[in-house]
Amino acid sequence: GYVGLVSGACLADFGHSVVCIDRDPDKIASLNAGRMPIYEPGLDALVSENVRQGRLGFGSSLREAVAGADAVFIAVGTPSRRGDGFADLSFVFEAARAIAGALSGFTVVVTKSTVPVGTGDEVERIIREAAPGADVAVVSNPEFLREGAAIADFKRPDRIVVGAEDARAEAVMREVYRPLYLNAAPILVTRRRTAELTKYAANAFLAAKITFINEIADLCEAVGADVQQVARGIGLDNRIGTKFLHAGPGYGGSCFPKDTLALVKTAQDAGAPLRLVETVVAVNDQRKRAMARKVIKACGGSVRGRTVALLGLTFKPDTDDMREAPSLAIVAGLQDAGATVRAYDPEGMEQARALMPSVEYAENPYACAEGADALVIVTEWNAFRALDLDRLRQAMAPSGAAPVLIDLRNIYRPEEVRLAGFAYSSIGRAEAPAS
Repeated sequence: GYVGLVSGACLADFGHSVVCIDRDPDKIASLNAGRMPIYEPGLDALVSENVRQGRLGFGSSLREAVAGADAVFIAVGTPSRRGDGFADLSFVFEAARAIAGALSGFTVVVTKSTVPVGTGDEVERIIREAAPGADVAVVSNPEFLREGAAIADFKRPDRIVVGAEDARAEAVMREVYRPLYLNAAPILVTRRRTAELTKYAANAFLAAKITFINEIADLCEAVGADVQQVARGIGLDNRIGTKFLHAGPGYGGSCFPKDTLALVKTAQDAGAPLRLVETVVAVNDQRKRAMARKVIKACGGSVRGRTVALLGLTFKPDTDDMREAPSLAIVAGLQDAGATVRAYDPEGMEQARALMPSVEYAENPYACAEGADALVIVTEWNAFRALDLDRLRQAMAPSGAAPVLIDLRNIYRPEEVRLAGFAYSSIGRAEAPAS
């Protein structure tokens, strides 16, 4: 998976000997052939070089790999469980049982997957029950990787969090990350449950920052303020910081949606509900649905029988990840309102086709805009930041009015879009009429 492949490749690049195990034979065959199952900038070259150097390998024989390992990282998925939103830990526990049957000598089992508080206790119980004589320590080592910048995040982390209950395990983990010593990356060693909660708390806080600035953007539109200037004004306060204060269509991806839900459920079960995080989850869900209504409003109140072009489908740039992407809710809302939707994304269209088969897909931004009544920028890919606005306007075919450009990422200046002849709508800024 995403975390396992990036972590394995980076650990191999540190000089460690790494074997990545997956039970999907097609995935292993693809990796051994040099084909990446995910898009992450620089990952293909990193994997190829470490395979060539003999430090990185891929296989499906867990027993052989675990028997020779000092540390075994569990990096399986923990999706939201249907019905209650709690993290589905079945893959984690299945991996723990498989690892238990292959242990040899002192081994540190490291939970890299994002898991609720107390999961490490259960992983340890499973292993000790399955292999009573095993010399094993279970550690929590949450990942803090951003898709699109995962390699840089792994090699130059803000911090490394290790939750360990055993001094020998702590020593192994310090050796694993010793190559980062020159980068002075701080290693925070805590109890296991503290490390597990740190990951969820970090993601919930970042999700709250995104949701906060999105609500401020709505207020800016209502009172005639500029959310980008507001964000800069508060972000220059180093107690707040500038990161994650970019207004947009709401957060998505593989982490924030499921992790905030899991944290809410954990807190409710513990009798310490997190009302702030509950609200963040609700507001973000509503916002993604509201973006389709914003597009419809910018189109004069109706898109029935009209063509709307979407640029960007993935939840963020530099990834092909469509999980919980705002585009899913936007497309559904537009199609429900009677629009024909055409879309283009530099990396995400293969994934999108499986989720949105009724959308028309184009080969480039200008083909996407051909004959469209409105153009919506959904994901801020670099390829969309310097589009030829004159060419776009000429490609579009509005019915008797200026073509509409809805910029849900605020990557254009209103005045330049207005001068190009568009009716322009953005997030948290006063709308500029077409000239």
